[in-house]
Amino acid sequence: MFAQLGLIGCGLMGGSFALALKQAGLVQHVVGYSPSSNTVQKALQLGVIDTVASSAEQAASGADIVLMAVPVSATEATLQLIAPTITPHMLVMDVGSTKADVLAAARRALGQRIGSFVPAHPIAGKEKAGVEHADAKLYQGCQVILTATAETHGKQRQQALQVWQALGCKVTQMSPEAHDAAFAAVSHFPHLLAFALMNAITGQPQGQEFLSLAGPGFRDFSRIAASDPKVWRDIFISNREQLLLQSQHLQTQLQAFEALLQHDDAPALEALIAQASTARSQWHLGQHPSKPAC
Repeated sequence: MFAQLGLIGCGLMGGSFALALKQAGLVQHVVGYSPSSNTVQKALQLGVIDTVASSAEQAASGADIVLMAVPVSATEATLQLIAPTITPHMLVMDVGSTKADVLAAARRALGQRIGSFVPAHPIAGKEKAGVEHADAKLYQGCQVILTATAETHGKQRQQALQVWQALGCKVTQMSPEAHDAAFAAVSHFPHLLAFALMNAITGQPQGQEFLSLAGPGFRDFSRIAASDPKVWRDIFISNREQLLLQSQHLQTQLQAFEALLQHDDAPALEALIAQASTARSQWHLGQHPSKPAC
């Protein structure tokens, strides 16, 4: 499908995308750039990329598909650098976890070239980052959210849909605003809770002793607290309004539970627990095609 992929960011997400395209026979050549020379050399040695670029512009130049696997905070600067290389026939995508800010950055950086840009959010990843963990199967069976707008060219919109579907992904299309609201609830805020829980426990005098007694339930609940701090710092700042809204919803629920505990109201407490238990039991991953599944 593509003669050349310009990969900007050769870590886990970008590296996995390149490997997946290669495995599916969808790209002939991959040119990669990363600010870290160590990362880009590893990517070359592992066969993730075929040619090392000395800059983001060089990676994008001559490509018919470009993937920016960079921190959300670096989106605008990266787009400004590659803007002169973008043609009306090029497909440019990102993999950022927030979308309204990414689209705003694209409008500022690309101007009339924005039609080639399709904001994308693949719901995939690992706790361990780095190109050495890149996996051609990372995206198989995962949800990918595309937030194309009226400014997006129809050709690029269709290409983006076909690419992710060819990699075995379930693709959902929605507005950037709807995306950010949904993922604040089901991804961003749960990460914030996991970070806060770990800090709450370890901040207590007996915190380490408590952790030594934790079992599988705590392991599963706290797993995402091991995620990359810089990545999640950027996501939290980018989507802070929706995060603060989710925090208000949680505080309302916590206050309800606390009030019932204070009043020793066992029947009402059980009813609240049952409400949550039933909702979780009835929920299945990917159960609704119009909603995020991961």
